[in-house]
This record gives sequence, C-alpha cells and structure tokens, in this order.
Amino acid sequence: MSFLYEIVANKRNGIDVDKWDYFARDCYHLGIKNNFDYQRCLMFARVCEVDGQKQICTRNKEVGNLYDMFHTRNCLHRRAYQHSVCNIIEVMITEAFLKADPYIQIKGSGGKIFTLSMAIDDMDAYTKLTDHVFEQILYSSSKELEESRQILQDIVCRRLYKCLGRTKPRERLEVNPDAIKGWEKELAESTPQSVQGVPDVPVVQSVQDVKLQPDDFIVSVISLDYGMKDKNPINKVRFYCKDDPTKAFKIREDQVSNLLPAQFNEQLIRVYCKKRDGKTVEAAKKHFVQWCNNKKSSTPTDADIIAPELTPMKPDKPNNNGCDDGGSSYNAVRQSEPKKAKRKL
Repeated sequence: MSFLYEIVANKRNGIDVDKWDYFARDCYHLGIKNNFDYQRCLMFARVCEVDGQKQICTRNKEVGNLYDMFHTRNCLHRRAYQHSVCNIIEVMITEAFLKADPYIQIKGSGGKIFTLSMAIDDMDAYTKLTDHVFEQILYSSSKELEESRQILQDIVCRRLYKCLGRTKPRERLEVNPDAIKGWEKELAESTPQSVQGVPDVPVVQSVQDVKLQPDDFIVSVISLDYGMKDKNPINKVRFYCKDDPTKAFKIREDQVSNLLPAQFNEQLIRVYCKKRDGKTVEAAKKHFVQWCNNKKSSTPTDADIIAPELTPMKPDKPNNNGCDDGGSSYNAVRQSEPKKAKRKL
C-alpha cells in the first residue's frame, strides 16, 4: 500500500495532488493560464503492478496532459516563484537577517538563548521564528540593527537593488559562495574599454569615471527544471492502455511528439546592482554586458539598448526576396553612430 503515500507527495515522479492544489490556486490569483487538467488525471488513474510493487499509473493518452503539468510548473517558477523581483527581495531579506543575526536573541528550551542562525538546533526556539522577526527588526531603534533596519525599510518602500539583466551560461555552472564572490569580482573588473568593432572610439567618459567594487554587485543563479534536475520525470511514469489495463509500460519521448523540450533544465544568471543612482546603474549595466562577452555567456536580450557599443553585431543576411533585412540597416546605423559622435567631439 506504499503507493498511497504518493498521492500527496510523490517522490518517484513528482505527480501529486499537492502540486495540483497550488497550480490551481496560484494560476488563478496570478492570472496565468493553467493548461493542466487534473480531473482527467484522476479519472484515468489506476493502480498496476510494476516490478513486484503497486504503483499509480495513468492512461497512455494522458501523456500530453502530464507534460502540460510540468510545463505549467516551469511557467510558474519562471514568471512568479523565481521572478527577478521575488528573487532580489529574498536576497535583501537574507542580507538583513545575516547582519542582524548576532543581535537577535531567541529563548529556547531550558531557557537557553539562540541567535537567528542557531535557532534551527532547538525546536522551541525554531517555532518562534515567525514573520514577527521581520517587524522586530523593522521597528527597532537599536543602533546595532541600523543596517538591517535600512535594508528592510528599502524593501517596504520598494527601493530594491537594480536588476542589470540576465544571461545563460554555455555550460552548466557549479554554484557555491566562492564562485559567486569570484564572479562579483570579475564584474567589477570588467571595465568596457572601446566600442565593439571600432577600437579607436572610447566608451562614454562618464561611464568610465564610475568606480565599481565587487560588493556593488549581486550574482544570483537560478535553476529551472521539470522537478528532477536534468531528467525527464515522465520517464518515471508508468502507463496502461485500454486493451490491457493491468499491464504497465513506459512511453518514450519519440512516441509522444517531436516538439518536446530538448533538455529539462537550464540555469539563468541574474546580476543586480546595490547602488540605485542612474549614472552608477548605467555603468554597471555596461560592466555586465562586458562580463558576458568575457565569459562567452549568452548576450543579455536587452544588451543592444543598455550597451549597444559592446554588443557584437549580427552579420547581414539577405531575406527570401534577395533584399537585405532589417539587420543591415540596423548595423549600418550602429557603425555610423560612433563616427558621428567622434566628429562632434
């Protein structure tokens, strides 16, 4: 009867009613279309024996519906749970709590005192870590909590760290605190020197005058997948067919569709700047684009706007009618702009 536990929390393939519940609730409140039909999953679910164990299986024609379920999960993470604003608010709260950690005292079992970071070791202390900790810091007058209080006040007033953009690494990165510190140092050192393709034209002087430090940057790496890292969870599902509902079998990806994802996880790198004045943010964005070029990561989608002089030009390609497409005129403008600027100077 172990399959009964998989109804609520399915460690085998991630298909459970807990997901169906928050899909329906969150899609409704966020205004996101939920293409997954949980009622059909319930209608066609049955228990079959697989390798001597009973498992919850579903009808073979529902395989597309299950792919929709994992696609919905990915959409919610991309557009809501790991949205850039949610992401940076979490980072700022964590930063505030770390700064406040030595000064917050929580009484645990036996009258023992714990800090925020150590309260997890005592059940009585841990149960006291509620939302009131945020307000305790926010409304305090303690001098020791001044830095933490200012960060939380910035969150409440929506003065968030500025998102400079995002990029995708060519290869999967090993993420750890030392690696992130190294990337933040590289960002500060990635000073743009010249216009892409026109080395004799320097970057705007006002940008070069801004001196950025590693502590001015925050690098956040998020992973998006179908719930099983780089694996396809549908490969862990067993199906049955109408003709023999007692026999369970797998369905290969090539039996479903040629339009399925080529891979089932990806990393996104988001970079933020702690300073919010326009001149510093403009310079930080150019540092970010230069860093992407140095790391050979994908160019940020808005790099042509935030740092056009650093963005590699696209090659001119004729369209189907034998005429140049928009890229030619775009590159022509790009090439002429620095020369005009030089003449004016």
